[in-house]
Amino acid sequence: MINKIGEVINSSQKIVIIQADNPDGDSLGSALALEQVLGDMGKEPILYCGVEVPSYLRYLPGWDRITNDLPKHFDLSIIVDTSSETLLEKLTKTGQIMWLKSKPVIVLDHHEGVQKIAFAEFCINEPAVATGEILYGIASKLEWPLNSIALRMIATAIMADSRGLTTDKTSSRSIHIIAELVEKGVSIPELEAGRRASMRRPAELVHYKGALLQRVEYLSDSKIATITIPWQEIEKYSHAYNPTMLVIEDMLLAEETQIAIGFKQYPDGKITAKLRANYGAPIAGELATHFGGGGHPYAAGFKITDGRLFSEIKSECIARATELLDNISSKS
Repeated sequence: MINKIGEVINSSQKIVIIQADNPDGDSLGSALALEQVLGDMGKEPILYCGVEVPSYLRYLPGWDRITNDLPKHFDLSIIVDTSSETLLEKLTKTGQIMWLKSKPVIVLDHHEGVQKIAFAEFCINEPAVATGEILYGIASKLEWPLNSIALRMIATAIMADSRGLTTDKTSSRSIHIIAELVEKGVSIPELEAGRRASMRRPAELVHYKGALLQRVEYLSDSKIATITIPWQEIEKYSHAYNPTMLVIEDMLLAEETQIAIGFKQYPDGKITAKLRANYGAPIAGELATHFGGGGHPYAAGFKITDGRLFSEIKSECIARATELLDNISSKS
């Protein structure tokens, strides 16, 4: 499979690198690394994402090269960090998904238990802590050029999805790769300094974060923490920072809390949710899958667009999360 992918890329010139409509550190890091690789191979890479890059990721150099407009003419597309067509919503709504289907498609992903993109000719979906780990393995096997920027972006991808090599999906291979990247000149402290610098926020957001924390609900004996962000606040603050990301990690600091759920409500009836779980409660991915989403055991998300009431979705989500947590307790 890997050799076939190498052949397809070698025979293509204009290549679109696609992220899902929920970009994160792994998808962006992998996309930026792949852009460097293809550029050094003499290709013409184009970075695409259907939504704006979240502000907390804009410390990564190159994020501003990402376009929301899919080019009409290209030879190949490479989808990174998702195997789910439902996460390519904008392409589906605009009909541009048909442009992808008319050309070869490669998928590089590490999420398990998700429905595969049916029209992809080549899909590498392997257990790994991050898509960046898979990309590094392919690059090593095919002897692709990895310049200093590509190396930093692969490290960023792996560190992002492993939460600094702390999740239970982190393997010895993940650690070995980071060690190899450091040997090749990547500075992990420098990456972390850049990430922390991006976390500095306007004073207005600090006050808003305080208000959000006061609205956090603790349910099921405080095992579940939830916050709901209405459209008015999404519209007002999202340009500066994702409101959910302001507080979701803090929500997990309560003594009994095992999972945090950040809901967003949109004027068209769409409901989204980000899920983060503490170590020992790896239910985020399974909970997201219940609602047609996906992700990792400790970080996942879902989107509802079928018009159901928010109160119904929230109640179902809390009930399912409680059930999953009770199953863990019964096995321990």
